[in-house]
Amino acid sequence: MMKSTSFAMGAILLLAGLSFAAFMNTTPNNMGIPLKPSRIFTLSLVLLAVLAYREMSRGGSNVNGAFNNYKAGQGPESTKTEGGHIRYVHERIPTDVSQARIADFHALMSSRRTIRFFSPDPVPKNIIMDCLATAGTAPSGAHCQPWHFAVVAADDVKAKIRDAVEREEKLNYERRMGREWVDEVHGMVSDLPEAYVKPYLTDAPYVIVVFKRKQCEEGPSRYPEESVGLACGLLLAALQVANLVTVTSTPMGAEKTIRDLLGRPASDKVFLLMPVGYPSSNATVPYRTKEELRLPLPSIVSLFE
Repeated sequence: MMKSTSFAMGAILLLAGLSFAAFMNTTPNNMGIPLKPSRIFTLSLVLLAVLAYREMSRGGSNVNGAFNNYKAGQGPESTKTEGGHIRYVHERIPTDVSQARIADFHALMSSRRTIRFFSPDPVPKNIIMDCLATAGTAPSGAHCQPWHFAVVAADDVKAKIRDAVEREEKLNYERRMGREWVDEVHGMVSDLPEAYVKPYLTDAPYVIVVFKRKQCEEGPSRYPEESVGLACGLLLAALQVANLVTVTSTPMGAEKTIRDLLGRPASDKVFLLMPVGYPSSNATVPYRTKEELRLPLPSIVSLFE
């Protein structure tokens, strides 16, 4: 089913054309408008057809409904093997549709920036949960899925997290971090009152605390660091698709306090703090030239053909 914005706009224009045609049929044409009602109707219908064809030919590559026609996953139960596997079903799509989709996705992800200034405007909880469900699709060592996401919306709990982080962060800047490290991060936090101050931990409607679990359901986790990192990458992409922003923060020194506050076992380690929401109306980001913003492809890719 197509859910394209442009298709919807075409439908609106068609309805507008029909309405205007009906109006012209019942109203004396004293406005000097040369278009006849039948022509308005025809033009609207043609526009709708063109937009519909464009969407079908691209496979719905706009963000709305971008992946509706893509089918992949486990096959029917009857395809199970004696070794405990099952047939994988994968429907190929035309390469031009693939190209259009990845071009759209790359353009969307290229607009991602780390944001430290948040609006208090609420975000529907189901959007956050869908983003986390997406993160949970990440591959993991031995399929342990060694992650846990604590979603904090309660103001008092967010305030306690912020207090713990700021106390430790002040010590980090004053004693633990070397001068070179402090200088490196200065440009990223220069719009904050002080480098160690973290208003985003209470301004954002949600703070997602990502935990790395050393123990999974069936024993020790395998490659937990890499696995949780993959899940966080998918979470970042999902938040961008959902029109939300975040900052990935490592609460050095405050991990145990946060873990105890959220009632997680000692085997869980805080991996990241991710405030999530919409940017404030006056949000800023460090200025980057086009060359500075993203490394060029040849510098991050080696191709062997």
